[in-house]
Amino acid sequence: MPNAVLTYWKLHKVPILLSILCGLLYYTFAYHLQRSDFARMFGLYLGLFILCYKLIQFEKWNYKFLLFLGVVFRLIFLFAIPNLSQDFYRFIWDGHLVLLGENPYLYLPAELLGNSDIIIPQAGYLVEGMESLSASNFSNYPPLSQLIFGFSVWLGGGKILGSVIAIRLILLFADLGIFYFGRKLLKFVNKSPHLIFWYFLNPLIIIELSGNLHFEGVMLFFLLLTLHLITINKWMLAALPMALSISVKLIPLMFLPLFFKALGIKKGLIFNTIVILIVAATLLPFYNPAFAENYMATLSLWFSNFEFNASIYNVVKSLGERVDLKPWELIKSYGKLIPLVVIVWVGILTLFRKNSSQHILIQSMLFILALYFFLTPTVHPWYIITLVALSIFTDYRFPLVWSATIIFSYTAYRDPATEESIGFLIIEYLSVYGFLIYELFKHGSFKSLIPKKYGGKGVNPI
Repeated sequence: MPNAVLTYWKLHKVPILLSILCGLLYYTFAYHLQRSDFARMFGLYLGLFILCYKLIQFEKWNYKFLLFLGVVFRLIFLFAIPNLSQDFYRFIWDGHLVLLGENPYLYLPAELLGNSDIIIPQAGYLVEGMESLSASNFSNYPPLSQLIFGFSVWLGGGKILGSVIAIRLILLFADLGIFYFGRKLLKFVNKSPHLIFWYFLNPLIIIELSGNLHFEGVMLFFLLLTLHLITINKWMLAALPMALSISVKLIPLMFLPLFFKALGIKKGLIFNTIVILIVAATLLPFYNPAFAENYMATLSLWFSNFEFNASIYNVVKSLGERVDLKPWELIKSYGKLIPLVVIVWVGILTLFRKNSSQHILIQSMLFILALYFFLTPTVHPWYIITLVALSIFTDYRFPLVWSATIIFSYTAYRDPATEESIGFLIIEYLSVYGFLIYELFKHGSFKSLIPKKYGGKGVNPI
């Protein structure tokens, strides 16, 4: 045994040393970083990205080693309170309401503080932690997310740290599922299975999911399970995880029209009908006449009130200021246009792309989501995790570039007033758009967006 360990050390000495350094950087990120300290954050993030690249370069065929590292890096965050996002306070708050049998869509946290009928442990601390913006609005997290919040609070014994640990373990298992089904899908679309590590070891993924407890990982697990079941011709069964994916995050709703082409009109209609029925079933435990009004009111804020790390919107806003348009009027009008543009774009990709190929189907999902994020006024770093995951099954790598440069969005938190730096946003988006344009030319001078015929080797129809 000692000889085997010594031999392994000699063969993998450099990757092991890089892994230890990577672990130390993640530990510093988790336990010794303030969101306002962007200089340290950027240094840590840059170092982690370089180390991620080198580890994949050195050990891309050593799946067990890289899988082990991915799990260890996530577990480093296990006992840390998230330091870059306060959303988890709202998760725990909603989880307590679910455990109490109350409907989280009906109450404003700020109003419940003085309510003696509904007592939430450490209520004042949770409301203070989630900050006034969340505390003064109704919950916008879909039903399955709410049930997971409740389960996490129960599993964590009602304590904040216990609930955080429970959520982290759920997200870890979701990422392991993504790793498993992701490798299967990569083989199916004739791509190297090692590409999954550009998701599994990506610092953005580890920090925003395991670190900051966002649920894109759970949504992605169900989405990849859906695609896997379709590849093995179990498309009716695939409707269940697709519905669960939507019930965690609403984003996959945009992909439903693509399945009319992927499965054929008849099967696509059955598939989408089952999905909608299951999603509706997940809403039943929370049904209340006020539910729809409260939920839609909160959801509309993302299009008409909030702005963060936007690209096209910031250009439009800059032009609007030159003609004396009021910012609050501009964002409301702009927000109404986004759904219309996205619907038209989804229709174009549904009608004119050959989505019967799994490769093209995933590529269409990538293009739909990319346009949405380019247009929307709010793009938090964890939003693009889905783009990163979808990109590894395609020939496009601009989301990986974005996963590296989106750290610049955190410059806004250097100032207590959350003032964005236009200079850093320009660096971020010039990198992303520049690489996207390069890739579009590389893959056929924009013809790959709506190809007349796809001739990829080894790609099987669904």
